[in-house]
Amino acid sequence: MSYAETEEQQMLRKQVGEIGRKYGREYYTAKAREGLSPDELWDEMAKQGFIGVNTPEEYGGGGLGIYELASVCEELAAAGCPLLLLLVSPAICATVLAKFGTDAQKERWLPRLASGESKMAFAITEPNAGSNTHRLETSATPEGEDWVLNGTKYYISGADDADAILVVTRTGGAEDGRGRLSLFIVDAEAPGLEKTLIRMQIPGADRQFTLFFDKVRVSGDRLLGNEGQGLTQIFVGLNPERILGAALANGAALCAIEQASRYANDRAVWGKPIGTHQGVAHPLAQAKIEVELARLMTRKAAWLFDQGKDAGEAANMAKYAAGEAATNAVDTAIQVHGGNGMSEEYGLVSLWAMARTLRIAPVSREMILNFIAQHSLGLPKSY
Repeated sequence: MSYAETEEQQMLRKQVGEIGRKYGREYYTAKAREGLSPDELWDEMAKQGFIGVNTPEEYGGGGLGIYELASVCEELAAAGCPLLLLLVSPAICATVLAKFGTDAQKERWLPRLASGESKMAFAITEPNAGSNTHRLETSATPEGEDWVLNGTKYYISGADDADAILVVTRTGGAEDGRGRLSLFIVDAEAPGLEKTLIRMQIPGADRQFTLFFDKVRVSGDRLLGNEGQGLTQIFVGLNPERILGAALANGAALCAIEQASRYANDRAVWGKPIGTHQGVAHPLAQAKIEVELARLMTRKAAWLFDQGKDAGEAANMAKYAAGEAATNAVDTAIQVHGGNGMSEEYGLVSLWAMARTLRIAPVSREMILNFIAQHSLGLPKSY
């Protein structure tokens, strides 16, 4: 692995950063306060080909990798415009579709996802399952040539903006009680599908929903890949999601550190900038070190995935490191601003909410520690 980015990768970062700064933190926070999606930013990114940068060229994408998509995600977040849907539509859904979809499914969905014309949400989490994917209760039952879905999904990002939802269902049982899982592409406005907004105390531009499936009928051609192979398919998409989650956190951390450093240079107390004092400077320096370490692990994870190597350990480590670094960085930035850190003018509290969320989702820090303890250290399984 080379730590030096290619000229093409550097140019990608530069172009995305310019678009992100054109809109900026004020645009993003205004959208969040109004409960609106950052559609103008999404449309411009799509027009420039950045949404589908990782989608195969034969389907209208850039033909690059998760590394480049993570760079897009990080640069937007660093400019104050974190797009959570990048973790879902191009990272999970397009990746899984490109690997497991039929020719017809790929021809129907991938060009539209790559162009940004369509968005696809991903529905796996449930109220009674949480991190235990084996215990999902949402079911898909065959009826003739169709399937009928029943159940509930919880904390589904961007379901209101999506044209379709990639739904993880149970299509059978097993002797050990674990469900046999399958994936279905469900229209977002399918009859019998109800979406209920989950109201968050700190609003964001990407909203969360509870989905209720009440006898939602889908045709057989909406089954992705083979019935019962959903667990394998899921993990092809979850490592990119974790890498993109890390990139999003890293970008948020960089945004906070840059803003706090600027403030510490400009804000003068007792005749000199507050950044002169080590009590202000050292926490910012520590935050910078932590986020740069997280960025290195994120790049490693993306490189491994794009090389077709096992990226599970690195993706989990990157997500953990970035979530911790971002939460500390934004908290430090708030402290540097003093009372101003809590004001709408500086927008740090909403940035803190994003960073803090990324310690929980898309996989919690505790589940990552369980994974590393078991698979990296060889310790007994704890759950």
